[in-house]
Amino acid sequence: MQAPQHIRRIVICGGGTAGWMSAAALVKLLGAAWEITLVESEEIGTVGVGEATIPLINIYNQALDLDEDAFMRETSATFKLGIEFVNWGRLGDRYIHGFGPLGPDIGLAKFHHHWLSRHPEGRAEELEPFSVNIAAARAGKFMRARPELGRSPMAEIAHAYHFDAGLYAAFLRRYAEVRGVRRLEGKIGSVTTRARDGFVEAITLEDGRRVEGDLFIDCTGFRGLLIEQTLHTGYEDWSHWLPVNRAWAVPCENHYPLLPYTRATAHGAGWQWRIPLQHRMGNGHVFSNAHISEQAAADLLMSRLDAPALAEPRMLKFVTGKRRKLWNKNVVAVGLSSGFLEPLESTSIHLIQNTVARLTTFFPFQRFDEADIAEFNRQSDFEFERIRDFIILHYKATERDDTGFWNHVRTMAVPDSLAQKIELWESNARIFRDNMELFSEISWVEVLLGQRIVPRGYHPLVDTLAPERVDEFLAGVKQTIARCVEAMPTHEQFIAQHCRTALAVQKAQAASEALPG
Repeated sequence: MQAPQHIRRIVICGGGTAGWMSAAALVKLLGAAWEITLVESEEIGTVGVGEATIPLINIYNQALDLDEDAFMRETSATFKLGIEFVNWGRLGDRYIHGFGPLGPDIGLAKFHHHWLSRHPEGRAEELEPFSVNIAAARAGKFMRARPELGRSPMAEIAHAYHFDAGLYAAFLRRYAEVRGVRRLEGKIGSVTTRARDGFVEAITLEDGRRVEGDLFIDCTGFRGLLIEQTLHTGYEDWSHWLPVNRAWAVPCENHYPLLPYTRATAHGAGWQWRIPLQHRMGNGHVFSNAHISEQAAADLLMSRLDAPALAEPRMLKFVTGKRRKLWNKNVVAVGLSSGFLEPLESTSIHLIQNTVARLTTFFPFQRFDEADIAEFNRQSDFEFERIRDFIILHYKATERDDTGFWNHVRTMAVPDSLAQKIELWESNARIFRDNMELFSEISWVEVLLGQRIVPRGYHPLVDTLAPERVDEFLAGVKQTIARCVEAMPTHEQFIAQHCRTALAVQKAQAASEALPG
């Protein structure tokens, strides 16, 4: 058997969050034996405005051996315990999809079955005190998990982050360049493919510099310069299920207290995000231009800010969906070039992270075995589709009929995979995590109940316990979590003690100096 030839030259086309996350991870995991070049132009803007993440980003940070406090100071980050949804099930509703567990299971029945047996109306606000993450978020409290405390709720706190995407990309750029990644400044003028098989051979910059490679990573954003414009991979359009296709984004001054969660507020034709950073707040209005004009959407956003705007709003246009293949020939699409799922559940950074991790799992030889590429694409398709279903759930599971937009999403047909999940839940509150899909059973439970889909029954084994015993158990869990939250510092106190950014300190000093006297 002839020894296979190794890939040596990796070319990352595009910077921003996707490019520099790819570069930092690959240089850390692959080491110095590979030549990694990143090409980007400062003239080409990035989409990043302020980003919210999910707890799995901690796996990425730990793989890079990042110090959490330093990372947070460099990116003006705050902690995130979950996402609050306002006006989704009905106008006036609000619930938090929190990270981490609900109360402990009893025997073979999950915790939520026992809770439903005593709360048959399934009101989401009555479920929240049984999650340490949600209870802490509601109180504006935070602390890191204490694993040494064993079965205490303090050991089960799960957190993610809000951070400035531009600062994050710059932070990872410094990390990657120190470890050997070569950055080239310039715009890509053309892409050369091999005549024999259509593989990308090189890119040529507008000034004539030619960059050859074995493996190309496309981080060129929505345009997909390599994956689409060069290889014509194709795109799956999911806008019939997720009709929002525009977003206005704008930063504003901070509004206190600094909350440890993202807020997503539903409006008449979409929803508004609110992401608190240490030095400012990120805001945006995601909407369907078939149901509201761009100007009206911008006016609505600007009228609903919690503090004065720091810039004019920026428009983003997109089509929800994904490339038919994330890996085509010797090009792997990462970030927006691979597809777009609206940031309702903060999955964009995770999809970058997981695509790069999957690439390292299936890292190719020069021959690029088709079996590896096919399995990579199958796993990527599954991940995208199951996240898509979870996002669709937020729109489908509503009683709102006050606008044409909500009437459309409330009555639309949904993918079979989602319809089956909802049907199974509606019968007897059963939810199962399929294979390695991203969102856990608890996430589905919190959103389903938060949006008023109450099951007809629960697990029969719950009734083998006396109701008094279940009541005693639930009361004990609730009291324990309440005591834990009471002992926590506020979110602002924790940040001030451990990871306050210089930007936040400067703003606080400026505000203090502006006070009279």
